[in-house]
Amino acid sequence: MKIATFNIENLDENADDKNPTLDIRGPVLKAMLNRIDADILCFQEVHGQELPDHTPSTPRRNLSALDALLTGTNYAGYQHATTLTSDNVPYDKRNLVILSRYPIIKSQQYRNDHIKKLQYRKVTSIPEETEAKDLSWERPIQHTEIDHPKLEKLHVINLHLKSRRGSNVTGQKNGYLWNSAAGWAEGYFLSSIKRVGQALETRILIDKIFKTEPNAKIIVCGDFNAEPGEVPVEAICGRVENTNNPKLRSRVLISCSRGIPESVRFSHIHHGHGNLLDHILISQSLLPYYDQPEILNENLHDESLPYSNDIKFPESDHAPFVAMFSGTT
Repeated sequence: MKIATFNIENLDENADDKNPTLDIRGPVLKAMLNRIDADILCFQEVHGQELPDHTPSTPRRNLSALDALLTGTNYAGYQHATTLTSDNVPYDKRNLVILSRYPIIKSQQYRNDHIKKLQYRKVTSIPEETEAKDLSWERPIQHTEIDHPKLEKLHVINLHLKSRRGSNVTGQKNGYLWNSAAGWAEGYFLSSIKRVGQALETRILIDKIFKTEPNAKIIVCGDFNAEPGEVPVEAICGRVENTNNPKLRSRVLISCSRGIPESVRFSHIHHGHGNLLDHILISQSLLPYYDQPEILNENLHDESLPYSNDIKFPESDHAPFVAMFSGTT
C-alpha cells in the first residue's frame, strides 16, 4: 500500500496570477501523479469550478479541473471525498480532497467543532478595533474512514494548516506590502494562532478516535506549514517527551520523515532554503507495516522565484510525500 500527500498548488482550469492554465499544467502534473502511483492520495489546494448553467436543483460548483487532470490515470476510477461548504458544494478555493483505491466508508470535516471560535481584538488595525471579534480557522480538517481489505478501518486525516503569511489587519496591508512592522507582526501572530489552533483541534480529534478505538490505525497527511519540532507538528504527534506521561505512548503518532536522510528531507524551497512543510504521521498500530518514505523533490523549484519575475511554473511549489507499507495485500 502506498499513501501520499500532495499540495498541488491552486489547481484550476484557468490561468490566474499564480499559475498557468490547466492545459499547460496538466501534462506536468499528470506525469507526477503517475509517478506517485498511490493507493490513497491526499490533495490540498484543489479549486472548485463554477457551473454557469446550474439550477436550484443542481450543484453550482464542482471539481471539473481535478476530474480533467485525473482522466486517463489510474486515479480516474478511485473513490473520492472533498471538503464542502454549508451548501454541500466544494469551496471556491483550496479544497481538501482524498482519493482512495479502497472504499470510503465515511467522510467528515471539522472547523471549530472541537474548539469554539476564539475571540481577539486587533491592536494595530486602522481604526483600532474596540471589541473582540471571532477568530476561526480558514480551512476545515478532513477526516475519512477507509475500508482496507487487510488492515480493515483506516482513519485518514487530511490537513492544510494556515500559511506563515500574515493574516489581514485592516488598514495595515496593500497586497503584499505592509504599512508597518507592527502590523505585519500582528498579522503573523494571528496566522500562528490559527495554525496552532487547528493543530490542537486535530489532536483533540485524534484523542477522541483513540478513546473509542485504542488500536486505531490513523494516518495524518497534509501541508502543515510547519517543520518538525515546531508546535503544530509536536501538538499533533503528542510525543511522550512533551507529555512526560509513558501511559500515553500508544497514542503517539510517528513522523514518517524521520526515515528520510536530512540532505533530501524537504518538500518546499523558499529563498534557497529547503523546508519540510508536508508530513505523513502514522499511529504505532501501523508501524509493523511501515516500509519506507520518499519525497519526490528532484525537480522542485524555489517558491520565491516566481514572485520576482511573474513567470509561474506549471508544476506545484510543493513536492509530494509518499509512504509505503508492506504486507498489506
